[in-house]
Amino acid sequence: MSRNIAANIVIALCLILCQVLICNHIMLFNVAMAFIFIYVIVALPIDLKADWLLTIAFFCGLIVDVFSNTPGVNSLSCTLLAIMKQPVFYAYVPRDDRTKSISPSLRDLGFGVYGKYLLTMSAIYCVLAFTIEYFNFADVKEIVIMSAASALLTFLVLLGLDSLIVKK
Repeated sequence: MSRNIAANIVIALCLILCQVLICNHIMLFNVAMAFIFIYVIVALPIDLKADWLLTIAFFCGLIVDVFSNTPGVNSLSCTLLAIMKQPVFYAYVPRDDRTKSISPSLRDLGFGVYGKYLLTMSAIYCVLAFTIEYFNFADVKEIVIMSAASALLTFLVLLGLDSLIVKK
């Protein structure tokens, strides 16, 4: 168990470091940014207690906020994403004893279910982040374009990342 926790901490730190040092400085076609650090929240076990999930999500967002100079945008978006995690998961997966202790992954859920879950989570995060960042609806067209493009890019990068990270 402690080996699993240590591995998750190392993965989280690596993803946050990659987000801060690499992904925050790359804007594809000036509209799409990959948010790879949300994989930490998306891949946590479904049966993780809500207080732990919210705390982990908040601190992941806070670390990215501190190093990205985005006061509270990622913290709030990650916390709201953590709140939406179980309802989104159970929208695609039937609620039973087998799915209670599952950690969402491509290997465990298959491409269809995991793809829908991951795309929905990416879209939720991107819509929240860009809406909070702009904080007005004068630029609705820009918010929608950036959210859709970033959600798609994030989805593709996280799908590849999930294929690389092998959990036993």
